[in-house]
Amino acid sequence: MIATKPTTNGHGPTTLQAPVGGRLAMTSPKRIARIAGVLYLLNGIFSAFALLFVYGRVYVPGDAGRTAANLVANSGLVRMGIVADLIQATIWVFLALTLYRLLKHVNKSAASAMVVLVAIGAGIVMLNEVFGFEALRVATGAVTLASLGAAGSNALALLLVDAQHYGLLIAQVFFGLWLVPLGYLAYKSGWFPKALGVLLIVGAACYIVDMLALFLVPDVGKAIHSYVTIPSAIAEISMVVYLLVIGVKTPNPKEGRS
Repeated sequence: MIATKPTTNGHGPTTLQAPVGGRLAMTSPKRIARIAGVLYLLNGIFSAFALLFVYGRVYVPGDAGRTAANLVANSGLVRMGIVADLIQATIWVFLALTLYRLLKHVNKSAASAMVVLVAIGAGIVMLNEVFGFEALRVATGAVTLASLGAAGSNALALLLVDAQHYGLLIAQVFFGLWLVPLGYLAYKSGWFPKALGVLLIVGAACYIVDMLALFLVPDVGKAIHSYVTIPSAIAEISMVVYLLVIGVKTPNPKEGRS
């Protein structure tokens, strides 16, 4: 298969042409964009299940007894949450690769940086699940810790979930950073509203501010956490909706000939 030069209409490639079996195959940017939209939506669904539904029902900061009891009472759900987090991280990588294919014509360096940032973030998310799984094993007695006693085992389970919590905050650095090249590419491509590109970059900054506040000034971080990430959520949901509904904003061929 030998790819020919992409055809353009002044706003980046509109099709990628390659002879396949004697016929000309066309890869539409809209199709690639909608694939990215589906992947982004799946990423959000699995993330919401793992982080909001499961994690929120288990982790009680500072309370070892309740956290351990929640792990035992929801052990099956916790296992599902761990698997969901691993799935969403894998989907995130494929999402980045799909967006790279869609937007690399705008700036290949920025598109490559986006993929690298996602790969690092996804790696952190996956490794972080080790803490959650070990906390579950400690709480359910899957490992022998008789010498610690019940209180000691509960404290260890809480410590492991705490480690998972702060590991998630570290991963949040990359939840934010990958949106910077994505926002830049969206802004420069002409395929997305410029406001959406700006909103993605603002969302990236909000993720970073949230993480820094929770690490440096925890009391302030807890107070602003529910508010400071709202722009991030709006930006990512807007991108998902745009990819699924519109795909990309390609010029009308009739306009290009006029």
